[in-house]
Parts: sequence; structure tokens; C-alpha cells
Amino acid sequence: MVIGLDVGTSSTKAGVYRLDGTAVATAQVPTTLRRGAAGEVDQDPDELFASSCDAVAEAVARSGAAPAAIAGLAVTGQMAGVMGIDETWTAVTPYDSWLDARCTPQLQRLAATDGDLLARRTGCPPMVDHAPKMQWWRDERPETYERIARFVMPAVYVAGRLAGLTADEAFIDPTYLHFTGVADASTGQWSPELIAALGLDAERLPSIVASEAVVGELTAASAARCGLRPGTPVIAGAGDTATGALGAGIVRTGQLLDTAGTAAVLLGVVDAFRPDERHGLMIMRGALPGQWLPLNYVAGGGSALHWLERLVTRPAAAAGDETPSLERLLAEAATVDPGADGLLFVPHLEGRVAPHDPAMRGAWVGLGFGHGRGHLARSIMEAVAFEYAGYLGAMRRLHPAVDFDVVHAIGGGARSDLWNAIKADVLGLPVERVRIEETATRGAALLAAAGVGLVDLGEVAARVPATTRVEPDPARHAQYAALTDRYAELVETLAARTPLPSPPERHLV
Repeated sequence: MVIGLDVGTSSTKAGVYRLDGTAVATAQVPTTLRRGAAGEVDQDPDELFASSCDAVAEAVARSGAAPAAIAGLAVTGQMAGVMGIDETWTAVTPYDSWLDARCTPQLQRLAATDGDLLARRTGCPPMVDHAPKMQWWRDERPETYERIARFVMPAVYVAGRLAGLTADEAFIDPTYLHFTGVADASTGQWSPELIAALGLDAERLPSIVASEAVVGELTAASAARCGLRPGTPVIAGAGDTATGALGAGIVRTGQLLDTAGTAAVLLGVVDAFRPDERHGLMIMRGALPGQWLPLNYVAGGGSALHWLERLVTRPAAAAGDETPSLERLLAEAATVDPGADGLLFVPHLEGRVAPHDPAMRGAWVGLGFGHGRGHLARSIMEAVAFEYAGYLGAMRRLHPAVDFDVVHAIGGGARSDLWNAIKADVLGLPVERVRIEETATRGAALLAAAGVGLVDLGEVAARVPATTRVEPDPARHAQYAALTDRYAELVETLAARTPLPSPPERHLV
């Protein structure tokens, strides 16, 4: 058996898996996201490590597996944030979360001076990720910056502590490189051109290793905390987007993955690196050799329905009435015709990811007295599908020879038959719900199995449980085509306006 460990934003998850990719036992330990007065969002590295050990120990105990039965462990996790370690692998900064936007001045400067170069070399348009964050620590915390021997991601930090590594052994796998801002994605190497342009230091960057590389072994202390044997191989792993795709069986060119979670992500599989110079897509390396994953996402796209539910049910709850559930809200949405009677919603409640527009906010257009809760809910669901249509159009523009033929859906939103049907009708493609709840830990576990030479990674990853499939309706697809164009015009109109001040953070539910 093997273990996949996922160091997430709100919790750390671990799973014990058989070599065929089936789960034996899983565990989840909550973690704290700390928010400060000046927009800081960070996490305590010690808590991330402790939660990782606790999650592994609980999963192993639940599995009933003997420590000697565990052949290896791989770690995945959050991708766009960074933290600094010193020579002894001691954290000298908190984990600077992907949700922390203090680096916005650095990002704006970077985008203005080197944005196009960044997109061409890394495959990722300027956004809140490693490069502006590293610049922020250099500019705003120079004394701390001088103590940083390497910048690493939380999954790497956890893996290094498990294996007792030093800074000279710090690593990064290729799936993170697009987020670094200083790597040449096509070669999979650090870019001296970008490092010089951004004024950063090459010696603070880790070594680039393969996702299935063995980076160390569990120390005696780590093994005791995790309920495993000392010497258990620790495999590099990959970023959570890549392991999530792998764990969901996304291994073939032309497949699409809809991650219907807090963020609404559409990812495709292609066989060539082609950066989007219009900045509408990012493209990253996948966990499989030669695999490239173009993608984009709506930040908070999956949270919008929960926000609406709280918003429209609070008055009734305050009056002592029965609070309608999310299921009731979705049932009302199902009674509304496609197009929500002329109502359009823009889902960028937390800013637009790509093209980068952090000042953009959400909007309803066409709202009238005849609209009810069901219309509001359906318009949110349709908006995410319209966004996906734009992403798919960009993928087809950049990769005209690829036949995108099916969408696999994972995450909480994939449980909604209505939402899957809306996406199928808008995209004109079948949507299949993947019946695997924890795809990131499964993907990491498969990398562990490949790293110790026990499986053929692509062949095993493709074995996913039976799915439910929704076919697109040709008439509704034709109807939605015109609405998709209207939606795109609306978003571009909002993007062209004079930015307004951002609302207080408490409004960003």
C-alpha cells in the first residue's frame, strides 16, 4: 500500500491506497487560516506539519495496515503560495498563502514591465503567486529575506521535515513551475532571463526534480509520529491541481476536468506547451510525461451558491421561519428555463483570475420584479458554465488539433445533476461525474507507487469507478450559444470600466 498526503487550505488529508488506486482508509485534520488586519492570510508551518503527521497516523490506524506494508508516501498541496526556510529546514516565514494579496504592488509593477515575457516563458499570466510574493519579502521584510535559504511550497516543507532534509536538498517538481514566475516552462528549468528581470536570487530557488522522484526517507522521529517505519521512502509528489487531475483519471489528450469546488476550475489535457498571450489561460505541466494542462478558474465560483443561500434565507430564519436548504434553492432553479428569463450573473465576486483583474466584482444584469430565488441560483450556475465556455474556446484556439470530447466533474458541485446538465448544454459536451471524493490524495498515492517502481502510473490512474453521464441537448446548446456571447460581452464591458475601490473583506463571503 501507499499513502497520499494533501496539505490543503482548510485541512490536511491523508489516504492509504492499494496499488490499484482504491482507497483503504482516509483521514482529515482541520487547519487554521490566519487573517490579519492588513490583508495578511497565512498559515503556521508547525501546524501544517503536525496536521500532516496526525492525518497520516489516523489513516494508517484506520486502515489496519502494518507499518511495513506501506511502500512509500508522497505529498501534494497548495500551489500558488510560498514560504521561506533556512539552511536547517527551519521555517523563517509563515506560509504566505495564495489568498494573501499584500504583494499586489509588486504584481502590478511586474505586470506592467514584464507581464508578456512572464506569460510567454512560464505559461502563466501575472497573478498572485511566487514571483510577486518573493519580491514582497525582498522589498518589505529584507531582514527576513536575508535569512531565507530557499523558497518552498507547503507540501515540500512537510515532505522535507518528514525526511529530515536540509536546504541544499530543497526541491520543486515541474507541476509548480508556472506559478514561480521565474521558470522556463518549455524546458522545465529556471530562467536566468526572468530571474534577472525580476531582481530575484537564483540561490534561493530549489532544485527541480521529477514528480515521482524519491527525495528522502522518513526519519525515526517522523515515523513514530506517523505510525510508520523509519526509512519509508518519501516521494516528491506534485501540486494539488496536477494530482487532482491524475487521481480523477485525467490521463488522455482531449479530456477535460471540471473541479466544482470553492474555486470553479476547468482544465484540459493537451500534448504541447502553447502559452496564451491574451492572458486568458494558464498552462502547466501535468504529472505524466509530456502532459500539459491548460486551465483557468473562477475564484469562489463554487462558493457563490452558498453565499446566495445564506443571503436569501437569513430574513426568514430571523423571523423564525423554516430556513430553505441549498437543495430547495437548487430545486427552484430547476424550474427556471435556460437563460433565467434574461438574467445574467458575473461570478467574479473575488476578482477575475485571468486575465488578471483583481478589482472586478460580481454583478446581476437584467434583474426584474419577475425574478425569484430560483432565477438567481440558476444564473449563478449558468455563469460558471459560460466562463467554462470561454476557457474551452481558448483551448481550442491554441490547440486546434485536439478533440476535446468529454468533461469529468469532481468536487461538491459535481453532485448537482442540474449543474452538470447546464455545463453539458453550454459546452456541447457530455459531463461525467467521477465517483472519487479525494482525487488529490489518490493522485499523490499513485505517484508514490510509481516512485518506488510498483505501478505504471498512467495505466493505474485511468482506473476510476463507474460514473454518471449527462449528454448535452442540441436545442439547449444552440440556445446557450447566443447567451454565452452576451455573457462574454458583459464581462468585457465590466473589465473596461474605471476600477472601483475594493469592498471590505467581510463582504467577500
